[in-house]
Amino acid sequence: MRERVVAACDGASKGNPGPAGWAWVVADASETPVRWEAGALGRATNNVAELTALERLLAATDPAVPLEVRMDSQYAMKAVTTWLPGWKRNGWRTAAGKPVANQELVVRIDDLLQNRSVEFRYVPAHQADGDRLNDFADRAASQAATVQENAGSELGSPEPPPAPDRPAGGAAKRRSGGAKAPRPRGGSPARTIKAKFPGRCLCGRPYAAGEPIAKNDKGWGHPECAQAA
Repeated sequence: MRERVVAACDGASKGNPGPAGWAWVVADASETPVRWEAGALGRATNNVAELTALERLLAATDPAVPLEVRMDSQYAMKAVTTWLPGWKRNGWRTAAGKPVANQELVVRIDDLLQNRSVEFRYVPAHQADGDRLNDFADRAASQAATVQENAGSELGSPEPPPAPDRPAGGAAKRRSGGAKAPRPRGGSPARTIKAKFPGRCLCGRPYAAGEPIAKNDKGWGHPECAQAA
């Protein structure tokens, strides 16, 4: 019996709400992805996609083996580690007395967490040298959301491709020679700052503290999304 299983899960929503998908990946002892699954959700929010990814991962792994779950969603992680006990005490209501959002998924996750050892580990998303399992789950969830098709190792699916704005190995920087970001039509490049806290872009993907972000019509997000908007 393995001493511990290391895995990652992630969700994606193209529009939030919009076409959504989820994914999980399990690694071997060297943290190389060996088993994974991704699925389409139709139209859903990013939070639903993140919780679904965690629920599917817990259901697909042996409860007798300790599990490490790597996630870039602070909402999903806090929902099941920090807020859950209070929600249950309050009859599945928040501190403000409102019904808990996505309660059905949270209840299912709570059931799957009973009598098993699960360690949650937060990993920042979209880092040049970030967690490889989180990157794999992110790419698989994003692809499932885009094409709205299920995929996975048991289906014989190929490894999910790099996201268009994050080619593997920093190829984008090499091809551009470090050139400045393209100018949006009729204006100057979007002004960027470094994010003080993790957040969520209007495209549905998260950004980590320290990443460059730019102002868009709905708040802050990836510079390329602000330019596209």
